[in-house]
Amino acid sequence: MMNIFLFEFRSKLRSAAIWSISITLIIVVFMSLYQSFARDHALALEMMRSFPRELLIAFGMADLDWSNALGYFALAFIFVQICLAIQGANYGFSLVSVEESELTADFLLSKPITRPSILTAKLLAAISTIVLTNSVLWVVSFLAINLFSGGENYDVNALILLLLSMFVFQVFFLCSGLCISLLVKRVRNVTPFSMGLVFGLYILNAFGGMIGEKSLEVLSPFKHFSPSGIIRNAAWDGALAFISIGVIVVTICASYVLYVKRNIAAAV
Repeated sequence: MMNIFLFEFRSKLRSAAIWSISITLIIVVFMSLYQSFARDHALALEMMRSFPRELLIAFGMADLDWSNALGYFALAFIFVQICLAIQGANYGFSLVSVEESELTADFLLSKPITRPSILTAKLLAAISTIVLTNSVLWVVSFLAINLFSGGENYDVNALILLLLSMFVFQVFFLCSGLCISLLVKRVRNVTPFSMGLVFGLYILNAFGGMIGEKSLEVLSPFKHFSPSGIIRNAAWDGALAFISIGVIVVTICASYVLYVKRNIAAAV
């Protein structure tokens, strides 16, 4: 089991490095513009008022106060969430499907190790990679805000809660992607599946916000961990966060059941 964990973890290190660097650039570029933005925040707020409120709600910008560093960071975090979701979904969809598509799964299953142990090792490796990415972004976020805020005070607790949400948010997409990959016959290409899941849930949240349909919004983790809501209230929405955690538990349990019963194609 340890060998599988180490192999999976090492194989994802390059991907984690690329995602970490890419998201770091997003945060640094956004925050580097804060001082010039803050000087003209009245003009920016006036520009925001010219947009339809439904459009601002769709992109999660309706209740953000861009005139302070933390509110501005929350704006950047909306784009960070999309990247984190794609990373988590990619890991989920490829966790077991990559071996099936390459017809090497039967070789792994021929080893003296149970299927639940294989899946556990793979899940732990993916989660460890997510933790590694999150750790980098924690450091980058604190450094960027302190470096570019010009000494402005901000609510540290609200920032910590926002950054803590990254882990649950990514694990939601990891476990959802894994479960879906086990429900379909074969995942030949991870990208269409992961992009479809991420942007499907993002659009669901945006559409629900635009039409004021709460039942649609609660289905999406983009609503469960809304940056504007976390920054404004300095707290998670407990009920919505519980939905994400519930989905994670259900999809993990379902994945084990599906993987144990799955008919794995053998190399010919």
